[in-house]
Amino acid sequence: MTAKKKKKIIKTIKIDVDKCNGCRACEVVCSAFHAAPRYSSNNPSRSRIRVIRDPLADIYVPVYAGEYTPAECTGRDRYTIDGKVYDECSFCRSSCPSRDLFKEPDSGLPLKCDMCESDPPLKEPKCVTWCITDALTYEEREEDVEEEEGVQEEIEIGLASLANKYGLDRIVDTVARMSRKG
Repeated sequence: MTAKKKKKIIKTIKIDVDKCNGCRACEVVCSAFHAAPRYSSNNPSRSRIRVIRDPLADIYVPVYAGEYTPAECTGRDRYTIDGKVYDECSFCRSSCPSRDLFKEPDSGLPLKCDMCESDPPLKEPKCVTWCITDALTYEEREEDVEEEEGVQEEIEIGLASLANKYGLDRIVDTVARMSRKG
């Protein structure tokens, strides 16, 4: 069996930590954009981007939410930046069972950056638009990828895992609330 190749647009946010001043405007606009109804509230714990901060050392690192992982990672490397030690989790983009970062505060379901997908489509994610220091820049690139097989099976496995952890009623309520957005 030969896998078919197709073109896919890869969307990313490049982060220049040297330009970030820790203002957290990215967190504020992200949480407002994802509120239901849109822009009706501001709760940074709903933001899909977080700024890891150490103001006394003037260190600010924006990190945007990545994929959900059902298990904790085994890597517990430590990084030293200007004399302060950070563990690997500090800069991880995953939503995982070992921490509350990038989880919906009401349901506990994982959050992932969706690049502010909307109708009509935006030119770039809101965090990039509102970053006054240009620490965040939006990039699109085209890549050849193999067509995914078994996506339906992966969805079913993911939903079964979420249902086992949070209960089907909670998932249905969250999906219903999400479908009323935008």
